[in-house]
Amino acid sequence: LSPDAAPEHWDIIEGQGSLLHPAYAGVALALLHGSQPDVIVVCHEPGRQRILGHPGHSVPSIEETIDLNLRLGARTNPAIRCGGVSLNTSSLGDGEAAELIAHESERLGLPVADPIRGGSAFDALVAACLS
Repeated sequence: LSPDAAPEHWDIIEGQGSLLHPAYAGVALALLHGSQPDVIVVCHEPGRQRILGHPGHSVPSIEETIDLNLRLGARTNPAIRCGGVSLNTSSLGDGEAAELIAHESERLGLPVADPIRGGSAFDALVAACLS
């Protein structure tokens, strides 16, 4: 449950699955509608081609994921926005990860970071979510 709270209070709700996952879309939609988020952060693993456990389904693009989440999330919170993108760059070296993060941020026009790596990109993502 996400309780009613003061406007300056933040609840962080980790979604399970995806609105575009063939097995978990219903759960993801219930979380999205029930939590009525002001801000979402879309998570993505670069290089993953197929949805885990569903080899017949391609991983959707970041843009498609953002668009669908914002359109459906607006049903319960018309002010929903995307604060940025979290990338799992664990399979990349430091330089390659930094380059990808910078490229995706420029391409998407949003803050992009790998929270595990931290640094200024992550600080920018957090700031965008809190602004």
